[in-house]
Amino acid sequence: MFGFIKVCAVTPRIKVADVQFNKAQIIECIERAEGAQLVVFPELSLSGYTCGDLFNQSALISGVEEALSDICAATKNCGALVFVGAPIVYAQRLFNCAVAISKGRILGVVPKSYIPDYGEFYERRHFSSGLGIADEITLCGSTVPFGTDIVFRAENIPDFSVAAEICEDLWVPSNPSVRHAAAGANIIVNLSCSDEIVGKAEYRRELVRMQSAKLVCGYVYCDAGDGESTTDMAFAGHNLICENGSLLSESKLFENGAVCADIDVEMLASERRRMSAAYFAGEKAGDYRVVGFTACEGGELTREFSPTPFVPRSDEKLKERTELILSIQAAGLKKRMEHTGAKTAVIGVSGGLDSALALLVTRRVFDAMKRPAADIIAVTMPGFGTTGKTYNNSVKLINCLGATFKSVDITGSVLKHFEDIGHDRQILDVTYENAQARTRTLILMDIANKTGGLVIGTGDLSELALGWATYNGDHMSMYGVNCSVPKTLVRHLVAYEAANLGGETEEVLRDILATEISPELLPPDKSGNIAQKTEDIVGPYILHDFFLYYSVRRGFSPEKVRYIARRTFKDKFDEATIDKWLKNFYRRFFAQQFKRSCVPDGVKVGSVSLSPRGDWRMPSDASAALWLSALDD
Repeated sequence: MFGFIKVCAVTPRIKVADVQFNKAQIIECIERAEGAQLVVFPELSLSGYTCGDLFNQSALISGVEEALSDICAATKNCGALVFVGAPIVYAQRLFNCAVAISKGRILGVVPKSYIPDYGEFYERRHFSSGLGIADEITLCGSTVPFGTDIVFRAENIPDFSVAAEICEDLWVPSNPSVRHAAAGANIIVNLSCSDEIVGKAEYRRELVRMQSAKLVCGYVYCDAGDGESTTDMAFAGHNLICENGSLLSESKLFENGAVCADIDVEMLASERRRMSAAYFAGEKAGDYRVVGFTACEGGELTREFSPTPFVPRSDEKLKERTELILSIQAAGLKKRMEHTGAKTAVIGVSGGLDSALALLVTRRVFDAMKRPAADIIAVTMPGFGTTGKTYNNSVKLINCLGATFKSVDITGSVLKHFEDIGHDRQILDVTYENAQARTRTLILMDIANKTGGLVIGTGDLSELALGWATYNGDHMSMYGVNCSVPKTLVRHLVAYEAANLGGETEEVLRDILATEISPELLPPDKSGNIAQKTEDIVGPYILHDFFLYYSVRRGFSPEKVRYIARRTFKDKFDEATIDKWLKNFYRRFFAQQFKRSCVPDGVKVGSVSLSPRGDWRMPSDASAALWLSALDD
């Protein structure tokens, strides 16, 4: 469903050279992997990898072919694509092969390309290289493709295409999987028997993960384990499933069994198209043979999605990643300040999250430039909707950071403007709101002119996506430090800086974090509290950032975004609420593109940017009908 393919890497317990025992174990594992659409077993799993000179025995080789026939017979009703490792004779030579089986028939045989010739069990003594072979072989009574030029492609699931390489093939400089990916394979399987020594697991994990990133593919690495001979080596069954640089699943060392994951081949295909390169499914595609098969329906999706995909994951690199984001923001602004020779930085500080982050980043810049914080002119501009809490927090934060405090009450100016344009101040409409936002921008721009400074924009990526900004009001600045930082990440960055700075600064930042998000353009309620709450109007930012990431960054269809959102937020929002805000997201995203088409410069910090000069190009009058109708269906 939606391009998710359930894959399993299975390490059965085997006995060296006991083909009948190994066959039974493999069949049992296939039966237990019900719901899997791709099942991979280790290298030479049918015979055992550590057979040594027993590979020269005709009894072993004929026994392997008989066992393959039995596996085919046992899997006639199994719709999974299965890869089994086996020694196969071709042209009077022996090859270390991956045998692909589906619905009771052998689809093709892929020989190992690179044969190691070191160690106690060096393979060159027994096996030949399959590099460059593109032929046919008769096996188990059928003539099937044999060679390293095969892609197995599901005829009923777009983008489910698989190719195989074997152990050493991954460790050499010129990997077969590079050619496989160029020929259109979205998933690479590796049947391996990798001995375990100190430090090798870490290297292997990174090798597999980075290969999946380099090839923009799913990579299923299946390793031999308990049952192989330990005469001189031990085998840990280190199974790994990666997707485009992410580790989806990993087995524990020295524990035979299966690891499973859902690989998103639809997403992988989208990523490859996004690269706008002729590499994938390009010139190599014509050199490959495509073997079709009918894939079974996958089992229940078990994959989980982070509800905050823009926020660094809580691991040992969390601090490092957060510091990097703030450093990128600061580096962009620092360069602009130096290039323009600006004497000051002018920021409108509202007591909200975005302006707090912009002020924190600007303070970092002035520290790096060894310039006094007093050259940061922080302006509060109270108006009709400003509450005591936000105003006081603005003042406290400005003083804590050592910036120059300036307060300009906009009430009189806006009332005069209403008089000039003939607007009734009792009508709390968009004119009432936007007149305040534009007045504030005018003030900031003129203060910057007066002091030889730059106006630092505070608007964030989530607001750009939704068009939640006043055109030529808070929409405009001279450099937008937050322009590619979504709201959920803004919150995280402010919390991080609060913990770093401590003391009174941390206290005021914590209070800002606890404040309702609001533009404060409408009067407070009777108790003096914020009445205009942004998330009541446009929807929860945690949902919108989720929608933004998977629709823009991943290119998911509206139906797929809805599907994973319902799964991810099932304990927080009901389906009707998710559907309501998802439709609102698409409506606003399309309708508000004209604002994004003319945004100020601002540095990109992550994988999503809506700058018309960078990652996102979209006509301002594009229609959302197709996306909205998909959700109606």
